[in-house]
Amino acid sequence: MKDGRLQTLSLFILIIVFVIGTSFVSNRLWGTKSEQIETVTSLVIKDEMTLKEFGSLNRIPEPLLNQIFKPGADAGLDSKVSAFGNDAEVSAMVKKKMALISEKESKNWIKIPVKFASWFAFLLFVFIFLKRRKLSQPLRKGLHIAAIIVFGVILGSDPAPMGTVKDAIVLYGKAGTIFPPRMIALTVFLVMVIIANKYICGWGCQAGVLQDFIFRLNRSDKLRPVIWRQFKLPFVFTNSVRVVFFIMIIACAIVWGYDIVDPIDFFKVYNPVHLGMAGGISAAIVLGAGLFVYRPWCHLLCPFGLVGWVVEKLSIVKINVDYSTCIACKKCAAACPSTVMSAILLRDRKVIPDCFSCYTCRDVCPTGSIRFSADKRILPAENHFKNKQ
Repeated sequence: MKDGRLQTLSLFILIIVFVIGTSFVSNRLWGTKSEQIETVTSLVIKDEMTLKEFGSLNRIPEPLLNQIFKPGADAGLDSKVSAFGNDAEVSAMVKKKMALISEKESKNWIKIPVKFASWFAFLLFVFIFLKRRKLSQPLRKGLHIAAIIVFGVILGSDPAPMGTVKDAIVLYGKAGTIFPPRMIALTVFLVMVIIANKYICGWGCQAGVLQDFIFRLNRSDKLRPVIWRQFKLPFVFTNSVRVVFFIMIIACAIVWGYDIVDPIDFFKVYNPVHLGMAGGISAAIVLGAGLFVYRPWCHLLCPFGLVGWVVEKLSIVKINVDYSTCIACKKCAAACPSTVMSAILLRDRKVIPDCFSCYTCRDVCPTGSIRFSADKRILPAENHFKNKQ
């Protein structure tokens, strides 16, 4: 038993060192681009000033002035600022356009399409390959490691599902605008959720699969804890925390223009240069807690986790139970790393928690009654579980 604990702790440390170390090298190879949203808090505008004077006074380079105002060829930067509106209109326009330009310049436009193409290919492969096949522990670990390396270490912390929600809120709060490519990415992620029940979170999200892998390090092949017992936090608690945190994200962005997630952003384990002290402490807590609680960041703090949980109600393909062959052994609910399978199986709650389509429930079912399908979920017979106990 002690050898098992020591081995698990050693693997835990090894995976963290591997992720942070290789991510540092990968980011250096890709080249560094700021992930911070640069915005202007205040602008100085004087009567009859030209665009050139406006730029000089507010430290805005001339090329950027041309992008923002797009003055005519005749007057160029000698055009009057007043020609573009009153002070308030000009100030709002400049803040919005500078924020959008900053967003565009901060993105690696080679990495983003490569990452989305890789997501589509990987998730389609996993979906088809695992549709009817049971998932062995070595295969699960192999798929998790592949996702960690490809979507995290190689392709980095951005883009990610969480950023499409969080950064959209923060940008709107800071500059009163939205970044269209981000909205497209969010739409793609949500369509993925609708097609196959949070598959992007379960198998593609670089932060999610890392937490999943860490949690299963502390599980033996017989799904028993190795280091210490694992806990299933009540969904009413985890979702309440997540809702409150989501409201705080919105409030801080709208009122103060501040991103409260950025200092503790767990995704920055794949961009350790920007992790910082607060981020390092937060990541250590999430990873440590991840040995004993399934996906703590996803369940407690992730804004996409919350939005995805809502949209998940529309999912076409999801976990279903065939009660005609179910023997009411409840092994699926016991093996599930969270409380979701109990809610799906018993249907004794109005609200069903997040399901990450991890297939643990299906793999332990002795009668093959758990399926990942487009069938409509039905209620069990009134005495189904009582009669078979």
